[in-house]
Amino acid sequence: MTQPTPEPIDPKQLTELALKVIGADHFPDLATIDGDQPRVRPVSPVRTDHFTVYVANLRMYHKTAEIAANPKVELCYVDSHHDQVRISGVAEIVTERSLLQEIWDANALLRQYLGNIDNPALIVYRIIPKQVRFMKEWALQYHEVPLG
Repeated sequence: MTQPTPEPIDPKQLTELALKVIGADHFPDLATIDGDQPRVRPVSPVRTDHFTVYVANLRMYHKTAEIAANPKVELCYVDSHHDQVRISGVAEIVTERSLLQEIWDANALLRQYLGNIDNPALIVYRIIPKQVRFMKEWALQYHEVPLG
């Protein structure tokens, strides 16, 4: 079986292509490290600013301890065409009250589930991108997406 030849991608379009995939996948997979074992689970970001992604979490979840021990994470987005974006970055806890309030106000599910913004179970992580890669459907070649 011969391998298909991927269509060339204009480097100027990489940011747009990557953001389109991110916008299409509402449940990307988040990878963390548990000791020496990778752990992957779907998440539902509560906010996305370009390639900076915000994920709500509960303190009792296992990923809380995983991220505290090793904040290096990766998100993987896949759209219906199997195009893929991988964001490798560092997760940090959001502490800015005004940003937390914006996220809280924009997310009815958070409000319904947690009752109020000061619920001690709530953690919001900001995933700061260190590398963003885009791959066209099964092309087997990643393209570096500019972060700026």
